[in-house]
Amino acid sequence: MLRLFLKEHAAFIVFQLLLVAFIMLLYWLDGFRNVDTAIYSFVISTLLVGTFLAARFAKRYRYYQKITAKPANMEHMLQREGRSPEQIQNDLYMQQLYKLYQYEVQALYATQNRHLQFMNQWVHQMKTPLSVMQLLLQQEQELDKASVREEVERLKAGLDTVLMNARLDTFEQDMQIEKVSLRSMVSEMVTENKRLFISKRVYPEIDVDDKCSVFTDQKWMKFIIGQFLTNAVKYTFEPNKKVYISASCEDDQALLTIRDEGIGIPSSDLGRVTKAFFTGENGRKTGESTGMGLYLANEVCGKLGHKLAIASEKGKGTTVSVTFYNQEAELQEENDDVSENRRSDESLRRESDAPGAEPVKLRSGKR
Repeated sequence: MLRLFLKEHAAFIVFQLLLVAFIMLLYWLDGFRNVDTAIYSFVISTLLVGTFLAARFAKRYRYYQKITAKPANMEHMLQREGRSPEQIQNDLYMQQLYKLYQYEVQALYATQNRHLQFMNQWVHQMKTPLSVMQLLLQQEQELDKASVREEVERLKAGLDTVLMNARLDTFEQDMQIEKVSLRSMVSEMVTENKRLFISKRVYPEIDVDDKCSVFTDQKWMKFIIGQFLTNAVKYTFEPNKKVYISASCEDDQALLTIRDEGIGIPSSDLGRVTKAFFTGENGRKTGESTGMGLYLANEVCGKLGHKLAIASEKGKGTTVSVTFYNQEAELQEENDDVSENRRSDESLRRESDAPGAEPVKLRSGKR
């Protein structure tokens, strides 16, 4: 402890020695040659500095004792004795840094745990379609292609979910906002899932205006719509039911709604369906739910600035809606850019048509 204290105050001791030597030198150059007085001044200065250092060491003794001992727990850093205002402020700063460190570590741990849990659950569920295909291949009769295709679709859907879950952590690097037609996007996803609709004898009904467009990431939005359609069909157990897909565009927002006539979601589960790995009562009925579909959809909607809402009544179906905000504002911004380009082109055209002006190459009106 004493060595640590001397190291910390070494600069102060050297400064005091140089200060005394400088004062003695001034007296010497001024013609003051009394050696006894110089020695007396040096001894008094040394005693004063020594007394100050001794008092400081006594005050900070418990502090040095703490920091040189092996810590037993995190409360060890809360030592308050013998600290200067600078050290107190430094400790507060370190505590804030430690809180940030804890938050980042907990977030990283939660992400890794979510990935690990999801992968374990996904691998376990993917064993089912693989086992079914192995049994189909072992049969002597002609291979049932429809059954194999169904199992392959299940594998593909599970793989897409895993990939989207992996890309969620780097969402900003994989995001591209563009103007997308809602009807074309919905129709494309319905076509991709047509075998699922046919096998379950559930029929989609699309009511989306061709002029209804939104600003979103097309790839991620297709994944979200695919999750909604899959859930709508999977939890509709009775045949000849419908899935209603509609959209309305007005003012500065658009609303996409997907409503099914399935078994619905119990009120006790409705507030938790967007939590990771929550399967609920309906998930136990099918035995195939990972509890990640609506969680990923909710996370992606939040990152894209869309609002996801789920309403359901047990036994009567579920309605899932996504609200796209600021559509008119973004469209107006695009129109303003196009108008500005047109005005610039007209200005250049007038300059080029002026007498004696050189031909000017016009810019494209596209952004």
